[in-house]
Amino acid sequence: MGERKYFGTDGIRGRANTRPMTAEIALRVGLAAGKLFMSGDDRRHLVVIGKDTRLSGYMIEPALVAGFASVGMDVRTFGPIPTPGVAMMTRSMRADLGVMISASHNDYADNGIKLFGPDGYKLSDEIELKIEAMMDAGLDEGLAPSNRLGRVKRIDDAPPRYIEIAKSAFPRHLSLAGLRIAIDCANGAGYRVAPTTLFELGAEVCAVGVSPNGTNINADCGSTHPETLAAAVKQYRADIGIALDGDADRLIVCDETGKVVDGDQIMALIGRDWARRGLLKGGGVVATVMSNLGLERALTGEGLTLERTKVGDRYVMERMREGGFNLGGEQSGHLILHDHATTGDGLMAALQVLAVLVESGRPMSELARQFDPVPQLLQNVRFTGGKPLEDAKVKAAIAEAEAALAGQGRLLVRPSGTEKLIRVMAEGDDEALVKQVVADVAAAVKAAG
Repeated sequence: MGERKYFGTDGIRGRANTRPMTAEIALRVGLAAGKLFMSGDDRRHLVVIGKDTRLSGYMIEPALVAGFASVGMDVRTFGPIPTPGVAMMTRSMRADLGVMISASHNDYADNGIKLFGPDGYKLSDEIELKIEAMMDAGLDEGLAPSNRLGRVKRIDDAPPRYIEIAKSAFPRHLSLAGLRIAIDCANGAGYRVAPTTLFELGAEVCAVGVSPNGTNINADCGSTHPETLAAAVKQYRADIGIALDGDADRLIVCDETGKVVDGDQIMALIGRDWARRGLLKGGGVVATVMSNLGLERALTGEGLTLERTKVGDRYVMERMREGGFNLGGEQSGHLILHDHATTGDGLMAALQVLAVLVESGRPMSELARQFDPVPQLLQNVRFTGGKPLEDAKVKAAIAEAEAALAGQGRLLVRPSGTEKLIRVMAEGDDEALVKQVVADVAAAVKAAG
């Protein structure tokens, strides 16, 4: 695979108004992706565009629209809508391409561009590299003649359509009546659709993080700041708390005492429930190398498997499609319910948790403890240059650590995809040993880098 210039692990992302997140680069994305997805036949081609609530969306969106329209692609814009809503609407409107403008859980100063193919799945690495190669061409190449320019239209009913699709994922025989739910929408893309969905299913909704102003997305709220949700749960005496991130594709849950429940416990909860109801496909769950060993043991104890992938929801999705799985996700709360969505969806995942809560009649604090997590420690080690993981002493330290943990834990050492960091993670039943091996490997990396 070639060296990436613009695309990272999840689309193009960066500080707004500095490369690669400038209006010019957004224009180039529109030109390049538009040309690539105009399959050469004579029909009209269509791209749909959604965004979160960042101020810079007002700069990125028109630049993308100009690029697509200038190569002859018709454009439909949705305004603020969750990332999974864009994936759904790409399929529903038979579009050739879907675009989401968001930097997910980052603060407002960042923004990003994610692309979805006509099937609603994130584009492959190969297609992203093709787009990159075309982005550096001249801006006046391959433009449509003036009578073939794209037409642009705003679609106002995209959010209500998404609400209907989300509600259909909640079992028909159940209702949320009598349940008080605190929800934190991170002042982001789900600020309208998420509370409305819960309200229409019968819940009493106490919503925070629903007053976006362009600069307060993820600011001390949402899934990255669960303390705000925990406070809301206590303040409103809610039965459960749900926090989304800026583009609403992931969730964190709080029980009624305000205790945070991570993505691993939620995967175990939904996985076991679906297995009992005969709904789980593939014989298990797909997660990443970061998921806790306790999750693996809980699933294998019930005859289910846990398959692990590289970090990144796109890799989870690829493995799910290959192996016929319908449940997967990340410890961070990125959950993919393949029967309902082609990408992570915080609201859909929340509805599955709520279905178990309603059906069981038990408090969330009981349901939240699906397994005892194995002690897990992650340390990020910054390095200045070189390749510390190729250093002989680092390799020796890793080998020693793996031998020490053999049979009762595991070690994971990997470079960050976005920064000059080496991530050292270990987990095992013996907490003191876990701390020791992480310290030893981190020290070796520091010495080498």
